[in-house]
Amino acid sequence: MTRKWVVAAAMLFAATLANAQQQMPPGKWWRMPKVVQLLQLSATQQSQLDGIFGKTAEDLIDLKAAVEKASLALRGQLDAPRINRTELQQTARRLNEARGRLFEREVLMLADMRAVLSDQQWTRLRAELEQRQRQGPRQGQGQPRRPRP
Repeated sequence: MTRKWVVAAAMLFAATLANAQQQMPPGKWWRMPKVVQLLQLSATQQSQLDGIFGKTAEDLIDLKAAVEKASLALRGQLDAPRINRTELQQTARRLNEARGRLFEREVLMLADMRAVLSDQQWTRLRAELEQRQRQGPRQGQGQPRRPRP
């Protein structure tokens, strides 16, 4: 019973975090022709956005690796025949903290990017993201990734 509770709690947390991350633009959105046209992005703005992304990329890679390592450790502990609750709790805490650091860095990067856009551009971008979210995944793009514990 306890193991099921821990797995359910980990999955709930992962789903909550994934939902928050869906609010962020995917990939190098400022280089997508449709987005460039929709927002009327200037070459200067695109260059500034590239710079922000470039300064953040290594941090994001390291933080994503920390999340993956902690996830792997947690899965290994949950698959063990006997669960050490203390170690499991410590690993879950590490995973939670790693996800939090990653999310915080992504949000700060987005805030820096937001500062490059005008209010009108930001409003258009948000509207586009909300529309995509309501529509769900497009044909040929597959299903969204499921969060892992």
